[in-house]
Amino acid sequence: MARAASDAAAGPAEEPAGRAGETAQTLDRGLRLLQLVADASGGLTVTEAAARLGVGRAVVYRLLGALVEHGMVRRDAGGKLRLGAGLLHLARRAQPLLADGALPALRRLAEQTGATAHLTVVDGAEGVALAVVEPSWTAFHVAYRTGARHPLARGAAGRAILAGRQGRADPVASSGELQAGAYGVAAPVLGVPGLEASVGVVALAPLDLTKTGAQVRLAATEIAAALA
Repeated sequence: MARAASDAAAGPAEEPAGRAGETAQTLDRGLRLLQLVADASGGLTVTEAAARLGVGRAVVYRLLGALVEHGMVRRDAGGKLRLGAGLLHLARRAQPLLADGALPALRRLAEQTGATAHLTVVDGAEGVALAVVEPSWTAFHVAYRTGARHPLARGAAGRAILAGRQGRADPVASSGELQAGAYGVAAPVLGVPGLEASVGVVALAPLDLTKTGAQVRLAATEIAAALA
């Protein structure tokens, strides 16, 4: 009895080192597989996945079992691996965290520039306004709603994201591309793994690219630091 009590007080037995190592390796491979699928816009075959992971097809099939069960990965009609709907649930949970992390810098930017500030993130081939802050002291400013979408190739926010994909951090400007009479300046948010985004402002009058661009770039740097 004394021995049983002593064993209970010691707590649950630790997982053997070898088994823990195998579990960590499986988790690492599963996450790498998920990233490979995310990066393959046209889908990924099991053979391609195995080659890129440096493992056999049987290993990929074992990894897929759990990913498919949790809705993270699916097989399309052609048998290719694609991201599953389960990731949308995680993304919706992550979006408020991103917005909250960006709000202090967006508020400062809106007050400094007298323009509506926004954080835009990638969703497929579009940019989506994830967080928007309007200046408090202006008589008139652009009303830009959270959730607004636009093609990445149009508008300062989307083109800044495309520039960020090339490693370019310089702010970009737009005039009337998304709405007649609206002017925008945006810069990419760089250095946050897994995030493609830009910070920008939109106004009813032309913006000084040098001055406003520096303010937008600083806000993008602050947001990157807050989210990293």
